[in-house]
Amino acid sequence: MNDVYLGIGGNLGNRLENIKKTLALISEKIGKIEKTSSVYLSEPWGFEHKKYFTNLVVKLKTDKSPNKILELISEIELELKRLRTSSQYDARTVDIDILFYNNEIIKTENLEIPHPRIQDRLFVLLPLVEIEKDLYHQSFKKSILELLNECKDKSRIRKLNC
Repeated sequence: MNDVYLGIGGNLGNRLENIKKTLALISEKIGKIEKTSSVYLSEPWGFEHKKYFTNLVVKLKTDKSPNKILELISEIELELKRLRTSSQYDARTVDIDILFYNNEIIKTENLEIPHPRIQDRLFVLLPLVEIEKDLYHQSFKKSILELLNECKDKSRIRKLNC
């Protein structure tokens, strides 16, 4: 079985309900969720929008390959009405990113693991540290906690009580 960490976020529709549906679909299609961070509210990153994002990180066990997980993520996002635009950063009902797959480094045309912007994003680092602060980033040769301490992202973010 493989250890996989997924980042989940969204800022359209009923955000908390979308998270619940996303978690249920991940459990059904991809693997068993072992750890779930708190939900964080964060301002949009990389673009302007009036509605903040809800973000969290989950750790799961799966027998699926990285490419199969990516395919299933696309199905889940489509099922939850995510509309892809030409912009890399945009408002969305749900966005699911593969952050880590075991300790592997993977770089293909469609997939990069570890996710290439983990170190730049508080909305990923804070929930990731909450569930696995000693997780080691193979590319940077640092723990997630070290990356959080070095992160220059000044976005507003807070933990929700839900």
